[in-house]
Amino acid sequence: MDTSNKITVKDKKFTVSISAEEIQKSVKRVADEINRDYAGKEIFFIGVLNGVFMFASDLMKNIKVPCTISFMKVSSYEGTTSTGKIKNLIGLNADIMDKDVVIIEDIVDTGFTMKSILAQLKAKLPKSIRIASLIFKPDSFREDYNVDYVGFRIPNDFIVGYGLDYDGYGRNLPEIYTIVNE
Repeated sequence: MDTSNKITVKDKKFTVSISAEEIQKSVKRVADEINRDYAGKEIFFIGVLNGVFMFASDLMKNIKVPCTISFMKVSSYEGTTSTGKIKNLIGLNADIMDKDVVIIEDIVDTGFTMKSILAQLKAKLPKSIRIASLIFKPDSFREDYNVDYVGFRIPNDFIVGYGLDYDGYGRNLPEIYTIVNE
């Protein structure tokens, strides 16, 4: 392995798995799919903080249909593993009744966090809800809903970068890095 592609975040080592260029190509592809599916419609985007900030920003730069965006914040991670318990930290204040909603998420792995988000949003009676996730881990996924727009399908490895973190660190990296098990 090329050591120039390795970094240390806190106490763990990571290596580049998705380049900044690959990320931007995938973001553009996802935006093109959304633009095609929502041609002639208006979208209400909901970004799930904290990890989605980079993906949401780049995605929005490529959206051509009329849209608005708001954010909500939930958390289910401690360290490198999901706790399985969803903490709703900042709720959604906007009215989404009868609106076409696209949830923007950084990563869907087990699917438990998104299931909780979907339940909260469906109670607000939107016209439709779709999910756009930069990263999807099909081997970890344990739910029965669709992730409609996917940037990358990856194995069940722990990753950081491009908004994704390890205990709050690594979000600022322009690439995505996979943990190195030594």
